[in-house]
Amino acid sequence: MSKRSKAVALTGAALLAASSFTGVLASSHREAPLISGDPGADNTDVYAFVSPDAPNTLTIIANWMPNEEPAGGPNFYPFDDKVRYEIHVDNNGDGAGDVNYAFRFQKHTKATNFAGIPTFLYNDGPITSLTDPNWLVPQTYNVYKNGERIASHLPTPPANIGPRSTPNYEANLGRAAVRTIGGSDGLKVFAGQRDDAFFVDTGSIFDLAGLRPFNPAHVIPLPAARGVDGVGGFNTNSIAIQVPLQQLTRNHRLPSGPNDPNAVLGVWAASSRQANKVLNANGSVTTSGAWRQVSRLGNPLINEVIIPRVKKDYWNSQNPSHDEQFQWYYDKPELAALINVLYPTLPDARTDRDDLINVLLTGLDLRDVGGPINLNKNNNCTGDIHACTKMADELRVNTGIKPNAAGACVFGVAGGGTPSRLGVLEADLCGFPNGRRLLDDVTDIEIRVVADGYGPVVNSFYGALTPNNTPNNTLGDGVNANDRPFLTRFPYIATPNQGYEHAHHKLGPVLS
Repeated sequence: MSKRSKAVALTGAALLAASSFTGVLASSHREAPLISGDPGADNTDVYAFVSPDAPNTLTIIANWMPNEEPAGGPNFYPFDDKVRYEIHVDNNGDGAGDVNYAFRFQKHTKATNFAGIPTFLYNDGPITSLTDPNWLVPQTYNVYKNGERIASHLPTPPANIGPRSTPNYEANLGRAAVRTIGGSDGLKVFAGQRDDAFFVDTGSIFDLAGLRPFNPAHVIPLPAARGVDGVGGFNTNSIAIQVPLQQLTRNHRLPSGPNDPNAVLGVWAASSRQANKVLNANGSVTTSGAWRQVSRLGNPLINEVIIPRVKKDYWNSQNPSHDEQFQWYYDKPELAALINVLYPTLPDARTDRDDLINVLLTGLDLRDVGGPINLNKNNNCTGDIHACTKMADELRVNTGIKPNAAGACVFGVAGGGTPSRLGVLEADLCGFPNGRRLLDDVTDIEIRVVADGYGPVVNSFYGALTPNNTPNNTLGDGVNANDRPFLTRFPYIATPNQGYEHAHHKLGPVLS
């Protein structure tokens, strides 16, 4: 068989295998068939990290509505007032939420403009405050904790339209939308449009799992090139909360350290709609009936990389406590097999992956494999030992591992070191998969994890889990950072891209 014929045959096999790969590595941006047609309820990303400037609190950020074009007026992108947006925290490792926050939104549309004329406008003058009468479609929301309403009519900021409509956006509008519930020791909350903090080369990855810097190694080779941020310049809708740890831990105390049995918290976000939807003759929509979960997200890239297409909508409907049914897909990930087909010149990636189960479904206690501390396994046993090892897709974060002011905690480095975008893979134990920070490059992390294991820190304790294969341990999409700088204080997510002036698809670093 000729080299070209072999490439065509391999590509044909890859195309068949890639039927569940077309949503891979785009976080949860349009990851399942049903939710791709329901952007208002579509979870895109979840972040959870010990706040670097307030280390006795946990910050959780959940995003919805992928790929918001900043110039998408006149309606822009309000939260859907028919959706119940949810953030869940599991503090005992049973895969069920113990502290549950829900957010319901309401638009307050003004039918006429300043002259009393029926209007299509979003604003009829500059918006310089959250109560500015020039804003014709403001939106507020209520916050619920375990079913009890704890805040009402909190304001969201408007879209970042442009210098005439929303001058000095962050100072006038973004910061003003941060509110505290319950006094100085209460819950900080923000809900509104923000820059999409995810960064990934979707254009290349959707083209048969291409990684531009490694194009020559692909079964259909191309010249090596710089990565292109496919979500750069787009916005998303964010809900961010910053919660004192005592309000989240099972014993309502601050963790004494990383091995405190109450230190690990499991986090995920979800969205639900009522079961019945009626399209009325006047164009309005009425909903009723029981709430049904239509989307969820804990660890990034699970529904894309791990769960096959025929199970994706079903996975979205399930509670994490039922995730043991998906164990087989973690143990034998299709992505590892695809890497071996699409990149035949690279060393084979292992396809029998019990390490993925331990790190992503149960959490990992490094002491179980000869290490010194618990990374993110919930060890809070109270009778049933199974509750301590419940398989559940949760973004687990050990709140007893404290970051330095820069947000890092590099293993073995005094003072914590410098944050690494590769998190635990480069010994930064405050990064993914121990929670997830905004700076964590989860695309590169997950590609390297599937191709070569969880890096020197975890693998050194695990034993010869996988060899330290080169270049498997350097794989990536060539996009290593977000296109906009993050804020240094809550809600940390960057200011949303402006409709009047913005750019898409920033290039990654120059190839070495």
